[in-house]
Amino acid sequence: MSRLRRWLDPPRPAFYNPAHRRDEIPWGRRNLYIGGFGNRIAGSINVDLFAAPGVDVVCDAERLPFRDEVFDRVDCDAVVEHTPHPERMVAEIVRCLKSGGGLHLAAPFCHPFHQYPNDYYRFSLEGLRELVRPLEVVSTGWITGPTSTLVIFFIEYVKLWLPARWMRQAAWVGLGWLLSPLPYLDWFLLRSPDARQLGNHGWVMARKPPKA
Repeated sequence: MSRLRRWLDPPRPAFYNPAHRRDEIPWGRRNLYIGGFGNRIAGSINVDLFAAPGVDVVCDAERLPFRDEVFDRVDCDAVVEHTPHPERMVAEIVRCLKSGGGLHLAAPFCHPFHQYPNDYYRFSLEGLRELVRPLEVVSTGWITGPTSTLVIFFIEYVKLWLPARWMRQAAWVGLGWLLSPLPYLDWFLLRSPDARQLGNHGWVMARKPPKA
C-alpha cells in the first residue's frame, strides 16, 4: 500500500530556483539539521520535535540540548514558522554556532496554513534578514516562486469544496499531476525582483562573525 501511495504521489508543485545554492557556505565537521524529520543531510545531527526514522535527537528547537559554539553549520528548513518564538530559536542557533560558522534558514512567505504541530508565521526576505541578526547575511532569495504559490493555493481551494477526505486526497493527486508542469514558469519569473509579491519559500544564508 505504501509503495502504491509513493507511486501515486504527484511531484512537488514547485520549480526550485537554481540560484539557491545550499553549499554557498561550506559544511564543516559538525553540522546540525533542524526539522528534517525522516530526511537526512549526510554528516549532520538531525533534530526534530517528534521521533521518526532518521531523527537523532528529539527536542524543542527553542531549547537545543547542545553546548555553546559546537557546530560549523546549521540548516533549518521550513521550521521557524512552526515555533511561537522564532527569535528564541534563532538565538539558540547562534549560541550553538562556532565563530565563522554558517546558517541556512528557509521559511514560507505565500503558502497555505500547515500544522506541525501548529503554524504561526510567514516571512518576507526582509523579515528573514531581520530574524537572523546578529549574523552577517551572505545571501537571500526565493527557493520557490509565484507559480508554485498559485498552484498550491488553487489545489487547497478546490479541496475546500470537497466534503470527504478521500475526495480531497484524490484532488491533491489528480490536480498535482495535471498542474505539475506549470511551476516551470518560475524559471522566468524568479529572475524578476517583482517575484517577491508572490514568493513561496525564501532562504537566507548567514555567517556568525569571527571573534575579535
